[in-house]
Amino acid sequence: MTAAVVVAVVVVVLVIMVISMYNALVKLRNNRENAFANIDVQLKQRYDLVPQLVSTVKGYATHEKEVLEKVTAARAAAMGATTINEKVAADKTMTSLLSGLKVSLEAYPELKANQHFTQLQTELADIENKLSAARRFFNSATREFNNACEVFPSNIIAGIFHFKRLPMYEASEGRETLNKAPEVKF
Repeated sequence: MTAAVVVAVVVVVLVIMVISMYNALVKLRNNRENAFANIDVQLKQRYDLVPQLVSTVKGYATHEKEVLEKVTAARAAAMGATTINEKVAADKTMTSLLSGLKVSLEAYPELKANQHFTQLQTELADIENKLSAARRFFNSATREFNNACEVFPSNIIAGIFHFKRLPMYEASEGRETLNKAPEVKF
């Protein structure tokens, strides 16, 4: 009889451990999804701001039409993205295009002096800073989830219930670009 009680206690403890680990994995996955939802909010604000920025710039930078069209097309693609991975890819494209637009607009001193453009540029910089913070939080949540999927014994539960390692939010530029020191010219 005591052996049966010991076996029953061990089984109950194991069941409680499995339930606990499963619930922890679900919470971590949901935390990651919530972190991406925060990025999504910032992306929506960015996409809402882009048409205003484009229309303001159009009056000054008529020969930058191709860049503006690419930004508009990237915004449309980003608004149509449905999965986290599609949204990440669209955001990388938009970030790259906005950086290029910013550089090409430096040639327009009258545009830089325009109060509306300056306000839009400030708002865009603020959104980019918030996006950067949200991306860091997303990567932190992803790291926690991935760690839980890979450490023992929760990796066993993760495997049984098909929890898999998820991708981090990577920079849109290539590694070689990020590792190169910036050039400073006076």
